[in-house]
Amino acid sequence: MRKKQKTMEELLEEALVPEEEQPYEVPGNWIWVYSKFLLDFIGGGTPPKGYNKYWDGDIPWATVKDIKGRYLVTTRDKITVAGLENSSTTMAYENELLLITRMSPGKSTITKISTAINQDLKIVRPKIQIQPYFLWLFFTVNRTLIESMSTGTTVKGIQVEKLKKIPFPVPPLKEQIRIAAKVERLLSKIDEAKRLIEEAKETFELRRAAIIKIILDEGINNNSIPMGWRKIKIKDLFTIFGGGTPSKSNKGYWNGKIPWISAKDMKSTYISETQDHITELGLKNSSTKLANKGSIAMVVRSGILQRTLPVAFLQKECSVNQDIKVFDSGNELVNKYFMWYVKGNEKNLLNNYSKSGTTVNSIEFEKFRFHEFILPPLEIVKRKVEKIENTIGKEESINQFLHIDDSLELLKQSILSKAFRGELGTNDPDEESAIELLKEVLQEQTN
Repeated sequence: MRKKQKTMEELLEEALVPEEEQPYEVPGNWIWVYSKFLLDFIGGGTPPKGYNKYWDGDIPWATVKDIKGRYLVTTRDKITVAGLENSSTTMAYENELLLITRMSPGKSTITKISTAINQDLKIVRPKIQIQPYFLWLFFTVNRTLIESMSTGTTVKGIQVEKLKKIPFPVPPLKEQIRIAAKVERLLSKIDEAKRLIEEAKETFELRRAAIIKIILDEGINNNSIPMGWRKIKIKDLFTIFGGGTPSKSNKGYWNGKIPWISAKDMKSTYISETQDHITELGLKNSSTKLANKGSIAMVVRSGILQRTLPVAFLQKECSVNQDIKVFDSGNELVNKYFMWYVKGNEKNLLNNYSKSGTTVNSIEFEKFRFHEFILPPLEIVKRKVEKIENTIGKEESINQFLHIDDSLELLKQSILSKAFRGELGTNDPDEESAIELLKEVLQEQTN
């Protein structure tokens, strides 16, 4: 017996999100629809790695590592026609949305090229007229939600069935176009502001390093060392040690009173507080160690070593993780002098001792320990440290104006949020309701 076709009213009742389940209010000509009635999610795959004839061809092949911004313009890998035909990979075409569903679930991009995709991505194809940029906005706004819905112990992933249940606010097509144009214009301005700030920061850092080096080199003529000054290897002056991380699974090791330094804390010249703290139990049951007040911490393993060598003076006793090395001569003044030496010679030290790894950069530490630098007598060390701190203090007051990255990110999130609430001032209430777009696709199910 032939199954009875559902009426348009019945289909709309299934597709539309009930008012009590709508996350927030939208303009009257918008509609809330469950994603499964609007979107298809199409997966990809990987050609067998052992077959050379499948690889290094002319067809771009996108993976998670290629999804970096609003637009995808190139991929690291390419496959052949044979690779495409003999695997489960799928082609996404220009101006389609790619969504990461595994490893970094929720992150998305708009294709500017035709590309095959691997199994960690999904092509999001709308069943009705939805602008690709508007789709990107939707998944960007809901990335935190998607991450919270993801599962997995080592690698997080989101099931397509869960994606299909997410409520989607749909405006009329013309409004989608206006929103996309306005958001792109605003985000482009934010991106430009960030670029200019980074340029200014780099200029500031170079200027600061030059000032420090000039002060450090005062008194040295033609590389000759004055009487009472000495060349000394780092290993011969400092007690040096690294740290570790207490087990994250043991809650008794964390949220104590002992500051615990990781690379994310190494953004200041002086450290008195950290983002994370451990307990006495965590200290005793791990390879982390306590660094004395007045000692120096330096990052020796981090992606940040591609451009800078973070070093800081500890204003209180702290523990450190495995990416940090601690230097302590037993004299706070000498320790400070070494810190400023590193800051003043940062680029040279990175060029000589930094090495690239598969995921992050690191300092060749055994080699670095034998690095020699010139140490003046203590009274001269004291004068130089005071002069550097007085000069750099004035520079830092200017640099404070450059630390507005968080404000720009908050502004970006505000723009994205307003876009999906119809609060950008672009909506025309007299335009035909978006429900007509939905009816077009539902009509096919009644025929």
